[in-house]
Formats: sequence, C-alpha cells, structure tokens
Amino acid sequence: MSETITSLSRQIRSAADLQSVVRTMKALAASSIGQYEKSVHALEDYYRTVEQGLSACFRGTGQMASDPSDAQRSQPSFGAIVFGSDQGLVGRFNDVIADYAIRELATLPGEPKIWAVGERVHARLADAGLPLLGLFALPGSVQAIAPMVGRIQVESETHRSRGEYTQLYLFHNRPVAGPLYEPVRQRLLPLDGGWQRGLARLPWPTRVLPEILFSDSATLRALIREYLFISLYRACAESLASENASRLSAMERADKNINDLLEGLHGSFNQLRQSGIDEELFDVISGYEALD
Repeated sequence: MSETITSLSRQIRSAADLQSVVRTMKALAASSIGQYEKSVHALEDYYRTVEQGLSACFRGTGQMASDPSDAQRSQPSFGAIVFGSDQGLVGRFNDVIADYAIRELATLPGEPKIWAVGERVHARLADAGLPLLGLFALPGSVQAIAPMVGRIQVESETHRSRGEYTQLYLFHNRPVAGPLYEPVRQRLLPLDGGWQRGLARLPWPTRVLPEILFSDSATLRALIREYLFISLYRACAESLASENASRLSAMERADKNINDLLEGLHGSFNQLRQSGIDEELFDVISGYEALD
C-alpha cells in the first residue's frame, strides 16, 4: 500500500510540474500573439506610403510593372515560399498550411521551386515529395523578422535573376478570430495588372501632386522591392501570430487535461489514504476487542 501511495504522490508531483510548464508556455504564447499583431498594424502606415509612391509612378508616367502574359504562364517552373513553424505543440498548424500548399501548387502549371520557412513544414513538404530549394529558420522575435525577410528576398531574387522562374507565390496561415486561422495564397510576382491600374486611379491626398526625381524606372524598382518586403514581413508576422494562437489553444487543452488528471490522482490518493486509515482503525478495534 505504501508503494502505491508513493507512486501516486510521484505522479501528482510530475503532473503539477508539467502543468507549471504548460502555463508558462500559455503566458509566452499569449504575449507573443500581441507583439506580432502589433507589428502587422505598425506596417499599415508604411504600406500606405509605399502604395502612394507606386500610385504616383503609375499615374505620372503610365509605366506599369510587367503582368503575366501567356508566355509567362507557360513557364516550366515557378517559385513558392511556405511559412510554417520550427517548434511543435502547435496542433495542426503545419498540417493545415502544408496540405493547403500541396493542393494549390498542384493546380499551378509547371514545376515548383519551394523555400520552406520552419523545420516542421519543411519536413512535411519533403514527405510529400515536393522539390525544396532551401530552409529558413523562423525569427524568435519581432526584431528578427526584417533580417530574415531580407535573406529570403536575396535568395529568391538570385534564382529569379537567373531566369529559373517568373512567378512567385506565398503561402501562410493568417489569424481570423481568437485561436482560429486560415491558410492563404498570394502571388507576389509578377504584380497584378488590375491592382496596378487601381493604384493609378487612387486620388492623391493633397492638392500638390508628386514629382518623381531621377529615373522613373529606378524609383519604381525601389518601391516594388519595398512592397515585396512589406508583403513578406506581413506574411511572417501573421504566420507567427497564428502559430502562437494555435499553441495557446493547444496549451489550454493540455492545461484542462492536466487538471482533470490531477483531480483523478488526488481522488485516488485520498481514497487510498483513507482506506489505509480505516484498516489501521479496524486493527486497533479488533485488538482492543481481543484483549477485552
């Protein structure tokens, strides 16, 4: 009986230690969600500035960035960037984005050239037999997103400049509400023609119309690079916010399960201890009656 009580005590201590770890992870996930969502909101003003610059370029010169033609659509390959996670305990987060990317890539003509952001989604895509060009580690903080996005831009632009692909797609999970998220796809390159024409028709916020200095094409290229940077930054931040929301949901379920387990263990422990006390009382009563 003493061994059973000792075993239950050990299980209760282990469950309590695990619960403290789970609650710490819950707190970290909750705080991380806030900082990544704030980083997305902070991009809005900068995005509007870049958007106005592109609008000025498209309106002032009538110059448009290239839009996919039939020849581009028939290219034998295209690029794709898939955001996942490096760590586990995120529920079906990686399965959702990997399954979505696999389905969507199968509908696109040509052979994909894929970069994975996160070891877990990299392994998932590799198991599906997709050709992977590289792996990027996810940033651990908001401050580390920009350097990582810069590396992705350099790597993808290097392959595109070699003529290996003309179209570039982006796949990531985007927060919806609470712990919910949804997988989304975005075509980064070539820029959508309808989107460009819409920017050209945007009204300028002041009466003083802008003037483009130096080379129009150089200004346009610089603004397009900033637009791509913002798109990748937002995708990474939204993916990280979704990852932490999924982890928070998983930790809440784990916390509830541990609570249920502790209640059962404490009940068994108390029942077993009470049984031991009852047995000792019966022994005392039986001995007293025997002596009497």
